[in-house]
Amino acid sequence: MRKVYYISCFWVFLCAAVCRAQDIPSERALLMVHFGTTYDDTRQKTIDAINQKAREQFPKMAVREAYTSRIVMKRLARRGVVKDTPVEAMLRLRGEGYKTLVVQPTFVIDGKEMAELRRDVDRLRPFFDSITVSTPLLYGVEDCQRVCDVLVARHQTDAKQREHVLFVGHGTEGPATALYSQLDYQLRASGHENYHVATIEGYPTLATATAQMKAAKGRRVTLVPLLFVAGDHASNDIAVEWKAALEKQGFAVSVCLEGLGEVASIQQLYIEKIQ
Repeated sequence: MRKVYYISCFWVFLCAAVCRAQDIPSERALLMVHFGTTYDDTRQKTIDAINQKAREQFPKMAVREAYTSRIVMKRLARRGVVKDTPVEAMLRLRGEGYKTLVVQPTFVIDGKEMAELRRDVDRLRPFFDSITVSTPLLYGVEDCQRVCDVLVARHQTDAKQREHVLFVGHGTEGPATALYSQLDYQLRASGHENYHVATIEGYPTLATATAQMKAAKGRRVTLVPLLFVAGDHASNDIAVEWKAALEKQGFAVSVCLEGLGEVASIQQLYIEKIQ
């Protein structure tokens, strides 16, 4: 790994020298970092869409992308689709002469992916004049409230008919999973008692959400991915396993297979973080 790193650094200096020789101006660049997906239709609606929106909003910046999921990247590579890792993308940008960089992840919470991204940035920070790493979608009270407002407006229900909505996030083992509980709390604190949040690999769980809906005598439940892309987890965990589990509990269940990244107002929240 160290040998590869030094070779990459040499490549950066070589390309930078060529750029200086060609008198390429030092401009700002924006790196959009995504977990990634192998679902082409979902990628177009989410990752490609927000990349394009960033280009439109920041025409004076070079906008590039990177993926963090090695599994996704390997599967795409077998189909001839090559994606850069954050390190590869940053080295490429520096080699092209860019010295000021803004990094915007499309992650939902500040979990493992963010920690790894920050480590990658710190490794390459000496090669840039400035690197700014923005925050994921949910990073505090104001972020949660904005997302609450968007989700409620997009998924209208009739509480009198005992209709509920369950937003399903990925979850993590670290403390960042508390943001899901915060979002869940803020939904009800805003008066939306029939909206809930649960996670596949964290907390709150399906069991906690089920208990809440049963206590409210819920009858119908709509499952909505709290994921940037509606990929494997949405199609398998949510649309199959969670749906079947809730139906066994007596609920009438429907599924909305729409990733957060498909929602224009969610895309705008990320854009505002860049601004």
